[in-house]
Amino acid sequence: MKTAAGKSLAGEKDSAKGRAGRRVLQGAVIGGIAGVLAAALLLAGGLQGFEAKTWDLRARLLARPGAATSQVATILIDQASLNWGKSVYAWPWPWPREAYAAIASFCKRAGAAALVFDLIYTEPSAFGVADDEAFAAGLADNGAVVGAFNLANDEGQGAETHWQPGVPDPRITVEGLDAWIAAVKPKTLLFPRAQFPIPELSRSVRTLANTNLPPDRVDGVYRRVPLFNVFDGHIVPSEALAAWLAGHPGQSTLHIVPGRLTVGTTTVPIDSEGRALMRYRGPSQTHHAYSAASVIAAEGNLMDGKTPDLDPSVFKGKYVFVGVTMPGLYDLKPTPMAGAFPGMEINATALDNLLSGDSMAPAPLALTLFVLLVLCVAAGIMVTSVSGAGLSVLAYVLFLPIAPALGIAAYALGFWLPLVVVELGVVLSLVSASIASYATEGRQKRYLKGAFKQYLSPAVIEQLIAHPERLRLGGERRELTIFFSDVQGFTGISEALSPEDLTALLNEYLSAMTDIIQEEGGTIDKFEGDAIIAFWNAPLSQEDHALRGVRASLRCQEKLAQMRPGFRARVGKDMLMRVGVNTGPAVVGNMGSKTRFDYTMLGDQVNLASRLEGINKQFRTYTMISAAVVERLGGAYPVRELSRVAVVGRKEPVTVYEPMFAEEFAARRADLATFDEGLRAYYAGRFDQARRVFSTIEGADPAAAAYAAKCAQLESQPPAEGWNGVWVMTEK
Repeated sequence: MKTAAGKSLAGEKDSAKGRAGRRVLQGAVIGGIAGVLAAALLLAGGLQGFEAKTWDLRARLLARPGAATSQVATILIDQASLNWGKSVYAWPWPWPREAYAAIASFCKRAGAAALVFDLIYTEPSAFGVADDEAFAAGLADNGAVVGAFNLANDEGQGAETHWQPGVPDPRITVEGLDAWIAAVKPKTLLFPRAQFPIPELSRSVRTLANTNLPPDRVDGVYRRVPLFNVFDGHIVPSEALAAWLAGHPGQSTLHIVPGRLTVGTTTVPIDSEGRALMRYRGPSQTHHAYSAASVIAAEGNLMDGKTPDLDPSVFKGKYVFVGVTMPGLYDLKPTPMAGAFPGMEINATALDNLLSGDSMAPAPLALTLFVLLVLCVAAGIMVTSVSGAGLSVLAYVLFLPIAPALGIAAYALGFWLPLVVVELGVVLSLVSASIASYATEGRQKRYLKGAFKQYLSPAVIEQLIAHPERLRLGGERRELTIFFSDVQGFTGISEALSPEDLTALLNEYLSAMTDIIQEEGGTIDKFEGDAIIAFWNAPLSQEDHALRGVRASLRCQEKLAQMRPGFRARVGKDMLMRVGVNTGPAVVGNMGSKTRFDYTMLGDQVNLASRLEGINKQFRTYTMISAAVVERLGGAYPVRELSRVAVVGRKEPVTVYEPMFAEEFAARRADLATFDEGLRAYYAGRFDQARRVFSTIEGADPAAAAYAAKCAQLESQPPAEGWNGVWVMTEK
């Protein structure tokens, strides 16, 4: 069989589980709604600009050389090279094309895997046909040269609508291309126009590559690069793919399916336009850069039989890009690395990714939505499940960094996991859950604080707010320690003061006593004029409720003793307080009507505590506790036994005690021992002996004086046979 306390505890647990379940459900619903709203913005394209900027931050933060970064090099036609050409050979700009023939010859001599000219030669050389022929011969002799031409959408950028006769066909096959085009319907794959270089050069290179790199439409930044395009039925590689093919002769068959392009043994993630998301390696010139002047000078020295300053071995097996970097002619484009980044190095980076096999892949939409929903729901549940500003702040501290951390971790693994949508969803979830918690739990907290601040300590109120299930409507049976106090002779005090002075005095007294009771975790039941009624062990459980009640009683008496001189000056007499404390079962809870109620207690043990307060008058004492209280004190405070009393309305006698601080007990030890000797004689019915013992200390001990008078009365009017030592109370 369950006890009442056990049933109450089980009820509290069930209620707590139910409340926790409702909080979890509320948080999950709020988080789910926040996730759906964020996902809707993502799918509508409303977050693309913000997401792109966070991607750029990740790209800069995590830019690192790849496995093949050292295999890519650049030759820069920079200002220093221009100055050198002018001073040594009197070359104006544009340079004679034989200079580029020297670069092609040096790379051939060095054993470069491929040489990419990121320059378009659409006009004949200003130095005559021989200059173009010399350049063409140098390119043809190299055998692994990629030339650049421009695919376009309008006539202003490209006049040709057909592949020019005599221009080498790229001879690239993309298996599955037709099916892929039908499935994804790319919008930028096909180009209707082209701008070819002069025929001498077009026919001398291994292949022509498209140099037209479209930026991201959202903000014009170059984050993706197409690996191939289609013009007039011909598959045209990008500079990166053309360089790879030049370095891997015989591997001209690619395979494409939605989401990826297979180049040799490397699988490259692509979008619906056939573009690969680049993994940038670092700032400009991350790939080893050489000046064009040093290369041309080295080739000249080698042709003259001299030892060059630049060893050809630096390009052995390398993929080399040649481009212009001098002021005014610089092909600069905005990238995640910088607002002005050489276009040639974008192509070099794309080739680096292809060789390293680590191009970035967009995270699958399903994964993004799953992460978004999980984090939003988790954030919502945490906020609605915790209580207090500190824990709510902790929820923000824990969840806000998760999206950036996941975004960075995903980048390191090669994925673009959208960060903004996840962070937005988490923020919406956290804020919405906080508002909902404030509107529901906050309202409940404010109600509880307002309802109980008058008679519960702040610490108890906070615990009650955290566990409102412990405050049940109606009553419950619990063991309480009950406190009743009253001011001795308050009627006479009130008659000596004006209403205003009496109110001030009473408020000062009640405030001091209430502070002590609440500091000890007590609950103020009510004030009745000068009387205070309080209890412990409800609404929250307190295992040491008896100890708290006794300590509060002694502290109240001590505080009143400190305040007494001031009160005496105001009312002309000492202000004394009687206290009765009892421990026992009672019904406690919200009692009254549906619209107005009090948190109070009822029961026989409550009445006994009230009687003990009044019995103090018979013994001329000021603090009295029952035997039930003493049993639960465990010796924490010394007590003296006062009497066995029979109170009005109770059949069974009650043994009552007077508690003391240890210091007082030690100071009165001799008198208290004498009192106990007299009490034993009184219990035994030896009234004459008891009277003589009590008389020896009646001047120092009012209780002994009361017993001396009682014994004298019993001597003159002996009790009936069957004396049991019980002092019968005839009034409340």
